[in-house]
Amino acid sequence: MRLLACCVLLAATATSYAQPQCPDMNAALNPPALTKPAKKSFRHFGNRILAKFYKPWHMVHDEMVRAGQAATVTAKFDYDAVLHKDLEDETVHAYLFGPGMQQWQAIGSYRTDSDGKIRVPVGVRPVGEYRLRFVVEGDLSQVDGYLSVVEAGRKAVLFDIDGTLTINDFEAYADYVGVKTAQAYYYAPETVRAYRDKGYQLVFLTARPYWVTKDGREWFVTQNLPQWHYRSNPYGDGPIPPNTVAHKQGYIQYLREHVGLDIVRAYGNASTDIEAYAGAGLPKAETWIIGKNAGNNGTQAVSGDYSYHFSTVVQNTPAACP
Repeated sequence: MRLLACCVLLAATATSYAQPQCPDMNAALNPPALTKPAKKSFRHFGNRILAKFYKPWHMVHDEMVRAGQAATVTAKFDYDAVLHKDLEDETVHAYLFGPGMQQWQAIGSYRTDSDGKIRVPVGVRPVGEYRLRFVVEGDLSQVDGYLSVVEAGRKAVLFDIDGTLTINDFEAYADYVGVKTAQAYYYAPETVRAYRDKGYQLVFLTARPYWVTKDGREWFVTQNLPQWHYRSNPYGDGPIPPNTVAHKQGYIQYLREHVGLDIVRAYGNASTDIEAYAGAGLPKAETWIIGKNAGNNGTQAVSGDYSYHFSTVVQNTPAACP
């Protein structure tokens, strides 16, 4: 009996060590002030004119990697909400802040390419959530993005945004042209915050083209929602990118197969969401659809708004990690 008890204890201990811990999010949420680099003139005269007359519209593709994997983060720099003129061949300084750090770490300066992009290797980092800040040397405009380093088996909940958290698929574009602020479904923000408070990794996977990322992050701030992990369509140049299913299915497969993320529940509204989630191997029993496609093709229906779903499903969901 004593031997059996020891074996049970050892098995329980091993299991507890195997459970992914909740990563530290406080550092990314509350970074210290950053001392910006010295401002220097743009390398090209045309870029001086560009920055003088147009508003920065920079963005960052959030990245997620498994613990022990090296990460590279891509940032894009352009100006004006309509023109989107790329900032070419100019210097950008990159900084990182995260768990266990007391101040921002400078990780190098980079030159934008012909698409206004830089690709910044940040190496292998401990598990946790990191904020990256990119500062354009010519005008000191800046943009933030995020890196998530997670343990394999980390539990996550995935959300589409337009028509899923907001009431209409075209709300984002009303925001984009300054017509209105996108209206959230009743109890959608509470649903997202509840999963956050239970320790789930949140993934916001949208078909929005990359050039509305700035608006998307600002909307999350107005709703008191975490801004990461926000993943838009990097290839979408039109208002509605044509490769929605491929974009979403491919990214979910990356998260599951390469990062080791355990996506326990997914939310969407469109037939493309249903197709992409199923194609990536997410179970229909935990695929929740709101709107006109609710319950289609064996999915679960979120009826009307999120209030009933919140009280019957979300509140009863156990915590994700110790």
